[in-house]
Amino acid sequence: MPDRTHLRVARQTDAPSLGRGLAELAEQAAAGTPDSCGATATAVLADAPSGGVAAERTTAATHPDLSALVAVQLSAGEGPIPMALDTGRPAGADDLLRDDRWPHYRARALDAGVRSSAALPFVRDGLTVAVSVYGLRPGPLGKAAQGATELLGDLATESMARDRLYRAALVQVDQLDTALRTRPVVDQACGIVMYVLGCDPDQAFDLLRRLSQRTNRKLAELAGTVVRTRGRGLEENLIAFGRSAAPGPGRPASGPDLDPPG
Repeated sequence: MPDRTHLRVARQTDAPSLGRGLAELAEQAAAGTPDSCGATATAVLADAPSGGVAAERTTAATHPDLSALVAVQLSAGEGPIPMALDTGRPAGADDLLRDDRWPHYRARALDAGVRSSAALPFVRDGLTVAVSVYGLRPGPLGKAAQGATELLGDLATESMARDRLYRAALVQVDQLDTALRTRPVVDQACGIVMYVLGCDPDQAFDLLRRLSQRTNRKLAELAGTVVRTRGRGLEENLIAFGRSAAPGPGRPASGPDLDPPG
């Protein structure tokens, strides 16, 4: 493995900015640790277990071989990164030739020429980031990584967490805006259903909601079709579905699929 490279490798499962932030953090960690041959930065969302298969993660590495080392640690649930994520404290190995705590990670690391490594965890607002540095020679990389790298990791994690919260807020605002813009047409569709079935507003809205689920169409799209056709051609289907959707004793709610004309 080359002594130093700044090739970015990222598996992005979150916003693209998270992958870019992790790549920059990995490069800075490698540059700030003189005895290292490279670094990685791995982000794990708060609601995903660190060792779980379904955990949502994003990893950036300064070299492809190091990205593979992160993958084997997370898949096997062993190594400095899982330990750092689980304990919330730095973890590492001064000499993997002598340290046999993590057999899967150890074999892959030695095959790549890595003799030492250390992982530092950082947690901010639902985002956990593990910064790892790797060395081609044995030595206490944990102490070398602390200081500048620890400060960089803390600041970068805080920045990425704020960015995620900001993007989540934008999504919520967009959803609210969409709901406000589509509410009038939904109300009109409810009025048509009320007229056809002779039901109250709550029952009309509930029927439209269940129809959208049954036909796998968005509620606003379904309501728009009902309003555009003014319910013409839908009367029989609406009445049939309305009757079947109100289960009697011991009878499950079911009914014919409704496919309003386009």
